[in-house]
Amino acid sequence: MVGVGERRIVSQRVIASERAAAPTAAAELRIEYARHAPHAPLPPDTLAAVTFGAAALPDSDPRRVRVPLAMLAGDGACELWRAVGPVELGRAGPIRFAADAEYLAGVIELDEREYAGLAGTAEAAYTLIRHFQRNSSHPHLLRIWNYFDGINAGADDAERYKQFCLGRAAGLAAYPSHRYPAATAIGRRDGSPVLQILFLAGSSSGTALENPRQLSAFRYPRRYGPVAPSFSRAMLVPPRLLLISGTASITGHASRHPGRLGEQIDETLRNLASLLARAALERPGTRASSDARTLLKVYLRDAASAGDAAARLAEQLPDAAFLMLEADICRAELLVEIDCVHHFGIRPKS
Repeated sequence: MVGVGERRIVSQRVIASERAAAPTAAAELRIEYARHAPHAPLPPDTLAAVTFGAAALPDSDPRRVRVPLAMLAGDGACELWRAVGPVELGRAGPIRFAADAEYLAGVIELDEREYAGLAGTAEAAYTLIRHFQRNSSHPHLLRIWNYFDGINAGADDAERYKQFCLGRAAGLAAYPSHRYPAATAIGRRDGSPVLQILFLAGSSSGTALENPRQLSAFRYPRRYGPVAPSFSRAMLVPPRLLLISGTASITGHASRHPGRLGEQIDETLRNLASLLARAALERPGTRASSDARTLLKVYLRDAASAGDAAARLAEQLPDAAFLMLEADICRAELLVEIDCVHHFGIRPKS
């Protein structure tokens, strides 16, 4: 792997500042799917605006992020991360970011050709993120999204997902497993050598959660690669925000229902429900079920099955909002992966 010790992070430099509403005692990060005209200015309280598809970004606002995955459902929706106070924009080497007093949204995009392949690129990216976080006022990694081309390409340990995990583990080598952020790793199909990483960090730590139905990913046996994946199943962010990692039809450590999309969706939703229940134990008095405060991002391997998948999701989770994207999943036998944002409500008094 390419060493990254000499690649220094430049000093943080604030390049812009915008005003948002003053935070209140109950203020917390909000993530929402919203219609947003591509050429309209972003709301001033925006930490990140994530769009999907091939269309070019309309301007150079560093808060805008485009992930080139085709959208199968939810056309025109933009994923907005909304701040709780005044927003500052800045850069630290290849990392661009937006931050308020509580949260920081960061993006790093590195070209694999400059780091001798995906493993070296992932190591470089995560080393840069870790050093940046160590010196920032938002040192706690909460949630990470990873997007790169050809996730299933390569055989055995040379498979690109396994190479990504190898580099990520090296970049997070000093990070204790019980504090791993929640994460998603998804395959693009655009042929680009760029590794895209979006991350959310906080000035305060969250609570990393595991799923009772699944073996912790960082404890996976050797058959899944030379190193185990470095992420937690979910992160509970005070006071009521649950960020669930990319979740699929896996129980224990084994994939379930190969070739059967409907059954894989059902198994995935059971895993999501298990994590919601696990998180509710940490927040007495909160709801443990999916509802209108639930946002799903659905990654679907076969675009032709989008209608069936959308109908099944609407039947089982009629109140949840979801985006559906055409993408490859970390295991070749998996047809669907879902990540989830849930804003816990308060259970009504009986």
